[in-house]
Amino acid sequence: MEDEAYIVEMEHIVKTFPGVRALDDVQFHLKAGQVMALLGENGAGKSTLAKILSGVYTRDSGTMRLFGKTIEGDLSPKQAQEMGVSIIHQELNMCSHLTVCQNIFLGHEKTKGSLLDNRSMRKQAQEVLSSLEIDLDPDIQVGDLAVSKQQMVEIAKALQSNAKVLIMDEPTSALTSVEIEQLFHLIRGLQSKGVGIIYISHRLEELQHIVDVVTIMRDGKYILEKPFKELSMNQIISNMVGREIKEKFPRIPSHRGKKVFSVQDLCAGPLVKHIHFDVYAGEILGVAGLMGAGRTEMTRAIFGADPKEKGRIILDGKEIAISCPEDAIRHGLVLAPEDRKKDGLCVKLSVRENIALPNLDLLCSKAGIVNRKKETEMVEKAIKDLKIKLSSTEANASSLSGGNQQKVVVGKWLARNSKVVIFDEPTRGIDVAAKVEIYQLMNQLKESGIAVMFISSEMPEILGFSDRIMVMCDGRITGELTREEATQEKILELATQFENKFETQVG
Repeated sequence: MEDEAYIVEMEHIVKTFPGVRALDDVQFHLKAGQVMALLGENGAGKSTLAKILSGVYTRDSGTMRLFGKTIEGDLSPKQAQEMGVSIIHQELNMCSHLTVCQNIFLGHEKTKGSLLDNRSMRKQAQEVLSSLEIDLDPDIQVGDLAVSKQQMVEIAKALQSNAKVLIMDEPTSALTSVEIEQLFHLIRGLQSKGVGIIYISHRLEELQHIVDVVTIMRDGKYILEKPFKELSMNQIISNMVGREIKEKFPRIPSHRGKKVFSVQDLCAGPLVKHIHFDVYAGEILGVAGLMGAGRTEMTRAIFGADPKEKGRIILDGKEIAISCPEDAIRHGLVLAPEDRKKDGLCVKLSVRENIALPNLDLLCSKAGIVNRKKETEMVEKAIKDLKIKLSSTEANASSLSGGNQQKVVVGKWLARNSKVVIFDEPTRGIDVAAKVEIYQLMNQLKESGIAVMFISSEMPEILGFSDRIMVMCDGRITGELTREEATQEKILELATQFENKFETQVG
């Protein structure tokens, strides 16, 4: 039957980069109106396959058919888009200084004579937004929108350019639960219009809500394609990693030692209000809260990345002064930030340089000359301990998968005699097996007596791995729970204790 025909057929696809075979005899198929989950660990080849389909990369060998037409030779991004293939990357490619309408028509503007036909473009932008049930003013500047709304503008842009295949790479990594449900509603609407959707995500719990079929890849190879309803979650995970992961959260018992770190009456901007807490040696303190609760702002103020208005920071019983990250690092307080590409890595530098850079005080002689032997030992130890997959220590950090980039961010702190390590969303955008390796790293730190804090928006992760849970809402700490008493309901109750900002009027 016609509606059963594939709109994407990829067979025997091979793609090699210097020193790495990213895709090895891979196959992939998609039908109109189908939501296909493309799953695999970081480095499995998912994004490479998506980029070949969208014309960003060229295949070395293999055959490709789009909408029944065999693609001879290389496919350019423009050709792919004209044929109806659009990709929404994890890092959104929006022009923040332009309006919603200008972004939707960017690259294919409408003209009247030699002038832009702004009236026609605005009308069509409003029509496509309305058809997707997106309530947005076409004239608003994209930089003023939340990430979720920017993502919806990307979808509107794809549909305006007549997308019949939409590739979504980690679309929910920065969204709240309400925004995720809005996105799912949008996906169902696109599906009913016959758009084929390739959904790349590490958040496996989402799949049951939207996915029809699953394609799994591992180490650049095709593993299987099956209807989602025929696979259990354990089967999906074991096929992704090539082995059974017996424990999703491999937590070790806590042996809480002395108080290592205290924050007292910390205030910094509108989202950090009179923060008090303690962290002990040999424990992992989880920090929960909804998006906008002030968790990241708190860690940045503690680390000296943002100015604080007041507050005391006490380490090993002594107050320390932190006015910049260099002060924090010198005292043994380190941070693996939420946005690893923006704040945690120099993506244009090599892995070696990224690991060595914050440790130059340990690697340089008094004359300021780097001891290359020490540097090599430090870098190789970090790569070995964290099982970082890379072709060479000279490879640019930007060339690594998301999970391996996160490991480099963490790895650069391993060489230091750190006393407190703060992880802000350490497992965002990385696969199941890489998550377990990050958890094992936190266990190592915990066992060695280091105080560990970690922020996460994933409730199962907070509940499954924390020894103690601190909850924030509206810039304040609204409660603390032991591991034994913590439940999802109790955390959500504390995470929604907003301040009453309306004074009762009398008379």
